[in-house]
Amino acid sequence: MAKIVIIDDEPAMVEVIVTLCREKGHQVFPFNAAPKAVEQLDSIAPQVVIADIKMETMTGFDVLRHVREHHRQTAVILITAYGTVETAVEAMKMGAYDYVTKPFKIDELQMTVQRALDYQAALRENVYLRKELKNRYKFENIIGTSQNMQHVYNLIGKVADTDSTVLIIGESGTGKELVARGLHFNSNRQHHPFVAINCSALPENLLESELFGHKKGSFTGAVADKRGLFEEANLGTIFLDEVNSMAPPLQTKLLRVLQEREVRRVGDNKSSPVNVRVVGATNEPLLPKLKDGTFREDLYYRLAVIPIEIPTLRERLEDVPLLVNHFLQKQASSTGSEPKKIDPEALDILGHYNYPGNVRELENAIERACALCENDLILPTDLPPHIVSHAKGDKQDQVLASMPVGETLDDFVQQQERNYIEATLQHCDGAREKAANMLGISMATLYRKIEPKKK
Repeated sequence: MAKIVIIDDEPAMVEVIVTLCREKGHQVFPFNAAPKAVEQLDSIAPQVVIADIKMETMTGFDVLRHVREHHRQTAVILITAYGTVETAVEAMKMGAYDYVTKPFKIDELQMTVQRALDYQAALRENVYLRKELKNRYKFENIIGTSQNMQHVYNLIGKVADTDSTVLIIGESGTGKELVARGLHFNSNRQHHPFVAINCSALPENLLESELFGHKKGSFTGAVADKRGLFEEANLGTIFLDEVNSMAPPLQTKLLRVLQEREVRRVGDNKSSPVNVRVVGATNEPLLPKLKDGTFREDLYYRLAVIPIEIPTLRERLEDVPLLVNHFLQKQASSTGSEPKKIDPEALDILGHYNYPGNVRELENAIERACALCENDLILPTDLPPHIVSHAKGDKQDQVLASMPVGETLDDFVQQQERNYIEATLQHCDGAREKAANMLGISMATLYRKIEPKKK
């Protein structure tokens, strides 16, 4: 059901249109005077306005101008008995959704209204999706408040809206593609393609064809011309993940693209210009590969115009609680349920693990815990066993490190006993008789054990 405003200075015509709209279940607001209708548009907030063009005091074109200026999400349908091609063209130029002439057929008007509603719904969905897409990849959603991550935020914020080539450096699972998408969707290229490829996932010949395209007949199986990913990403961004795995011949072709801003398909004898931003990523340092000759030095400096290093999760363990909360919310969204909570002990365990798999490993651990927990609270038993055992080992090491090695066993036992008695006395607010009863010893034994040890 939609809200529809109807404006016509002929009461009989208003009544007809009201009837037609109400038959379709719409909420109708009829007016015989345009000025009064315009005054109430803010409070009504209609999806559609149907207005006669020829009215006294204020014409349908006047109504259209007001709606375009103040209510851009509202569709306007103009109706007149004086339809001409010139009038229709003028109405469309001014932003009317459609134009209907009197006398009109019942189903004609109803279908026009429904098309206008469908069109407005599509516009609203498009705006929503664009907003959601940008929100999804805005820098605030790269989770972390640690000092290491603040440095990353500052850097990518400065370079996002430039065309400079970026090289993202970080271990597997640190979120390199998320950073690449953040760069793209916060740049002036955001309305153009973002194309990603993992350079280690394909053999050399297939990767060459994927990146640069090929001509028909250039090799067995090339039955038609094929555009490469560089051409697909034109005006947008191409993300080359694990570019460190690229074979030397492909490195040469990539260098040419970066230098000349043009690509040549496999089997072709001419090049085509491309306007694309290149973002590369590597999961290992490239400088050692320069020394052993497995990665071209000139390509490295073309790619690493702006290097961005992503810290490992073990270097920012203080971000674990934030990430855990984020992944719990994400799991809840995917299942349509309320987010699960996590036991403090389980969270403490997660905060003391070294995460060789980085953020991806933590996300997998939370997904597993959400699937296995029997209620809405994640317990230590729901976590992966290797994470739990690692935390227990750390705690045991801490206990052993705090032991006063060098004392005799008798001295150590007496000191522990004394500490326990003093803790019980503190619990009993210094009431020694009550403490003795709680400890199951006599008052004489209590006094003897708390006396200062004679040197």
